[in-house]
Amino acid sequence: MITCSRNMPESEFLERYWKAQLNKPFSYEEEHVGATASIGSPPDYDHDLNQIILGNGETCFKHAKTALKSWAMFPSDWTRIFPRPIPVEDGEVVVVLFRLFGLWWLNSCRIVYTFDEKHRFGFAYGTLPGHVEQGEECFWIEMDEYGVVWYRIKAFSRPAVLATKIGYPFARHFQRRFVKDSFESIKKFLQKTGP
Repeated sequence: MITCSRNMPESEFLERYWKAQLNKPFSYEEEHVGATASIGSPPDYDHDLNQIILGNGETCFKHAKTALKSWAMFPSDWTRIFPRPIPVEDGEVVVVLFRLFGLWWLNSCRIVYTFDEKHRFGFAYGTLPGHVEQGEECFWIEMDEYGVVWYRIKAFSRPAVLATKIGYPFARHFQRRFVKDSFESIKKFLQKTGP
């Protein structure tokens, strides 16, 4: 069941909603859980890979890693994360709120896996029941052999409910908007934290 509200939901309501999601199963096929970590992607889903250069060097990589740990890649003008702070750890459940068409839409996800390597850091989360989409999304920071720091988003998704099936072109439009705004949000975070 999709949950949305004209006003930003109160913290008590969000707490109850979040707790109700903690033991829910993923809303997509079990064999596809964790598939964003592999080269191939599951059939019958839209596949996206987007990336942007954030800068160069260890300092940029360190700040970008902090941005991901604090969920700063979510554009604050039309998205919210609950609860805050939420650690980037396997199994953690997060409610992602999006403001679209004058309504706040609640979508819950569970972190499927994380990775923290010398020059690579990130995590993927998968959708839970009630999310308007089905699938998985991975956010990561990577510094290549030339010292260039990249922010990447890889996802596979498909509509989960009638509203997103009927409004498929709009859903894809907002997915692209999220990527663009996410890039801007992480760049703003880096500008505030310095070079």
